[in-house]
Amino acid sequence: MSGHSHWATIKRKKGATDAKRGKAFSKCAKAIIVAARMGGGDVSMNVKLRYAIDEARAVNMPNANVERAIKRGTGELDGARIEEVTYEGYGHGGVAILVEVLSDNRNRTASEITKAFERHGGNLGGPNCVAYMFSSKGVITVTAFKDEEKLMDVALGAGAEDLNETGDGFEVITRPEAFEAVKKALADAGIPVERAEMTKVPQNYVPLGEADARKVLALMEDLEEHDDVQKVHSNFDVSADVLQKIQAG
Repeated sequence: MSGHSHWATIKRKKGATDAKRGKAFSKCAKAIIVAARMGGGDVSMNVKLRYAIDEARAVNMPNANVERAIKRGTGELDGARIEEVTYEGYGHGGVAILVEVLSDNRNRTASEITKAFERHGGNLGGPNCVAYMFSSKGVITVTAFKDEEKLMDVALGAGAEDLNETGDGFEVITRPEAFEAVKKALADAGIPVERAEMTKVPQNYVPLGEADARKVLALMEDLEEHDDVQKVHSNFDVSADVLQKIQAG
């Protein structure tokens, strides 16, 4: 496992408490609001909105919340204006970190994100200091299907780029334009999908020892906990042995 796979797997194993589920609803609502504001409330005409709604459904966000967020985005309901911001920086070991934010107060959020980096020995950088190291990809997580050969045949046949083993399942990697076609092909083949999202995948990885890995994971968790943070991406790579030591405390 590397980079995106590692972080996604760690988060899945932690599970979701009710408090974190409520926070997930808030983050999904912001993404829906912004997508609807930028491209309208018709999911058939607004791909970004469709992706945001898919992510909301993945965390079991109630339909009423989804509809309310769409109406806020289209202006049918009042609400504070939310802006998209991306922060870039570095963590221990020189790993690159990309933070996607939706905020109604950029000054407050910038200050809080800066402090989070500093708490864990990292630092923010300027625009595009690390963004060029990542590519936009579709990532489809499959954990309840173990026939790797069939999964590979279906996914690659529908236009997927790669298939990665993650320890508890697989990740199908696609180009953005092939994302929907691969999702449909998996559904048509009866292959259950745990999660499907558009994300940023690093082009190369930085291996970390235990000390640096602990600090980087602490920073990632701190950033993920922030109410305005939508997604955090990094290019760290941690061996299974090191990860086991960290999880054991």
